[in-house]
Amino acid sequence: MTVTQEQSAWFAGAFESLVGNVGQAILGKTEPIKLVVAAMLSEGHVLLEDYPGTGKTVLAKALANTLEGTHSRIQFTPDLLPSDVTGVTIYNQAKNQFEFHKGPIFASIVLADEINRASPKTQSALLEVMEEGVVTVDGEGYEVGRPFMVIATQNPVEQAGTYKLPEAQLDRFLVKTSLGYPDRNTSVDLLLDAANRARASRVSAIISPESVVAMSQLASQVYVDRSVMEYVTDIIAATRTHPDVALGVSMRGGLALARMAKTWALANGRSYVTPDDIVHLAVPVLAHRLIVDAESEFAGVKAEGIVTGIVSELPPPAYRAA
Repeated sequence: MTVTQEQSAWFAGAFESLVGNVGQAILGKTEPIKLVVAAMLSEGHVLLEDYPGTGKTVLAKALANTLEGTHSRIQFTPDLLPSDVTGVTIYNQAKNQFEFHKGPIFASIVLADEINRASPKTQSALLEVMEEGVVTVDGEGYEVGRPFMVIATQNPVEQAGTYKLPEAQLDRFLVKTSLGYPDRNTSVDLLLDAANRARASRVSAIISPESVVAMSQLASQVYVDRSVMEYVTDIIAATRTHPDVALGVSMRGGLALARMAKTWALANGRSYVTPDDIVHLAVPVLAHRLIVDAESEFAGVKAEGIVTGIVSELPPPAYRAA
C-alpha cells in the first residue's frame, strides 16, 4: 500500500504538533525532541545520556504527558529488584489461587531514570519486554500493549557504583541522543522562568494511544528504494571491518535505521526515504551499537566519529522517488 501525499501532509502536521507540545517543557532543543518523537512513532525505545541538570527527565515526562495513555517512572537504584519492574505473583487465600500484580513496566511510556544504577540482573528484566512487548513471570507471558516505549536516562559522570549497560541492552534502544546545555538566550529565558519548577506539567495530552499506533502503521508503509537499503547495508558492513571497531553493527541495528528513516521521511512530508534521511539518522541510531577497540578508545576515538567517517566516505545512491 502506497502512502498518499495527503497522508504524508497529515503525518507531518501531527508530528510538528507533537514536537511543539513537548517543546513547551524543553526550550531550544528541537532536534533531540524530534528524534524522541520519531522513535516513539517507530515503536522504538530511547536512551538519553547527558550531564546532570540538562532536562533528560523533563523531556521524558513531557512526552509521557503528551500521550493520553498511562505512564510511569522507575527510579533505578542498586537495590531495585526485577520484580519491582515487571510485577510479582501473589497467592490470594480468599480465591485460593495465585494472582499477578503488574509492575510499573505496564504503561504506554515508561521512564527508566538513571538505568545504569541498577544491577545487571534488574537491567536484564527489560530485555524481553523492550524487544517483544511481553513480560514473562512464572512461565506466563503478559503483553504490555501498544504503544509501549521505554525512555532511559543515564549520566556519563559519577560512574562510581553504576553498572555499564551491556551490548545486548544497548542494542534494544532504537536511538541514543543527548540534550546538552542550552544556548545563551535559552539559558536567560529559563532563568527568568525559574519560579516554574515543573515545566513538564505545562504539557497536556494532545494525542491518543490509538492515533500513535495508526501513525506507526502508516510510517511502516513508506516506500524505500532498493538502492537506499543497499546503502544502509554498506554502512553497517563498514562498521564491522573498521580498524577501530571491536564489534560492529548487527542486523538489528540495520533494521532499526530502516524503521527510523521511514518515520523521518514521513515527518518531513515525504512518502519515500532518501539517502539524506539515512545520513541524518546514522549517528543517533548506530553509534551506541558499536564497541570501539580498547586501544582506539584510549587514544580518544569515539563511536560517533567512526559512524560519521563511514557515512562521509561511502557514496550515497542517486535520488529516486517512488
